Order: sequence, then C-alpha cells, then structure tokens
Amino acid sequence: MPKACILIKTAPHATERILEKVTKMSGVRKAFVAYGRWDIVAFVDASTEETSKTSATINSIEGVRSTETLPQA
Repeated sequence: MPKACILIKTAPHATERILEKVTKMSGVRKAFVAYGRWDIVAFVDASTEETSKTSATINSIEGVRSTETLPQA
C-alpha cells in the first residue's frame, strides 16, 4: 500500500478542530500537531488516487491555509 505524508498549514486557533477532522478521515494512519512551518502532519496509507482525494478534502476544511503532500517513493 502506498504511503504519504500530508503537511498542513492552518489558520490561528483552528489547529485542534482541523486535527480532529483529519484523524477521522479514511486512510489517515496518524496525525499530530507540529510546530514550525507546518501546523499538522498526517500520515496516510492509501492508493495514490485516494491520497489525492484525501489531500483535496483536507484543503476544503475551513481554516486550512495550504497543504503539501509528500508521497513515499
């Protein structure tokens, strides 16, 4: 099963709410708060197509400013 890491930047004060939603998403193995350029790191175990859909869904959550998806080679 392909794996990926999705890095998520959030609006101030939205991180915990977004983290709750991300951890409940299909294919997300684990997600946690990070400190620095990215606010949340999510690890995904899903096909490339499903990872793309997960990333798009995360981007549609209110308070998400941007994401970057890093597929495992």
